[in-house]
Amino acid sequence: MTTPVTTPAPAATAPGSVKSAPRLRRVKEHRPRRPRRSKLLTVLTSLVVLYTVVPLIWLVVNATKTQSGLASSNGLWFADDFALWDNIRDTFTYGDGIFTRWLLNTLLYVVLGAGGATLLAVLGGYALAKFDFPGKRGVFATVIGAVAVPGTALAVPTFLMFSKMGLTDTPWAVILPSLVSPFGLYLMWVFASEAIPTELLEAARMDGAGEARTFFTVALPLLAPGIVTVLLFTTVATWNNYFLPLIMLKDPDWYPLTLGLSAWNSQAETVGGEVIFNLVITGSLLTILPLVVAFLFLQKYWQSGLAAGSVKE
Repeated sequence: MTTPVTTPAPAATAPGSVKSAPRLRRVKEHRPRRPRRSKLLTVLTSLVVLYTVVPLIWLVVNATKTQSGLASSNGLWFADDFALWDNIRDTFTYGDGIFTRWLLNTLLYVVLGAGGATLLAVLGGYALAKFDFPGKRGVFATVIGAVAVPGTALAVPTFLMFSKMGLTDTPWAVILPSLVSPFGLYLMWVFASEAIPTELLEAARMDGAGEARTFFTVALPLLAPGIVTVLLFTTVATWNNYFLPLIMLKDPDWYPLTLGLSAWNSQAETVGGEVIFNLVITGSLLTILPLVVAFLFLQKYWQSGLAAGSVKE
């Protein structure tokens, strides 16, 4: 006999219930969103770029022209004759080479004035950031107030004070006021607060290092980006300083480049004065080249210095 094979009957389900297999939960992938493009922002950025680049293009183009070529050609295009090298030679030889003297004067004011301002800002910013002393809040308020005061507002009182001291018409009349940089001090204060861990300084002191050694071996390398940033700001301020030398100096032998080029430009307004606009333009181009080179080679340092303190950990 053959035994019949029976299949098990499906399990009964309660009426109204639906049996379904368990579902796995999908994990959503988080993809970074692409930044939205703003047409308005693009237009505004393009206008800022044009506003910045067009004067530089005009300066480079017109530095290649002669005095007659400046009047007979378009300002944003080259003339028929290319006279850049002749203009550079004439700029350095005109007036018995006074342009070279002005360049050396400017370097002197930058090295002593901007360099001294950077040194004082580093020392003061480090002390204010890492040491507690009575009156610290008062110093903070004084520094913030000094940042808000424009330098031109202090030029006349500084002139009167230096006149009483007999320092006018000397290089010290330009160097000494340049040593004070409230913005540089405030920037180093903020940077030192974020860049130097207090625990690192305490560890160096526990190892027997004095305050001077701790500053030069531990703190100073960490302050390098901030130092370069402050140095660039003070260098640009001293290099482009015009109003202070204008009221302090009378002897052309002590003029900086800004004041000397202004004197050349004013020759066209005097009776019998020689018109040398081509040398003024070429001299202006030579004046800005060191600043452009400095910013290009040191941009990674000053960009990181400006970003200090922007992210809170």
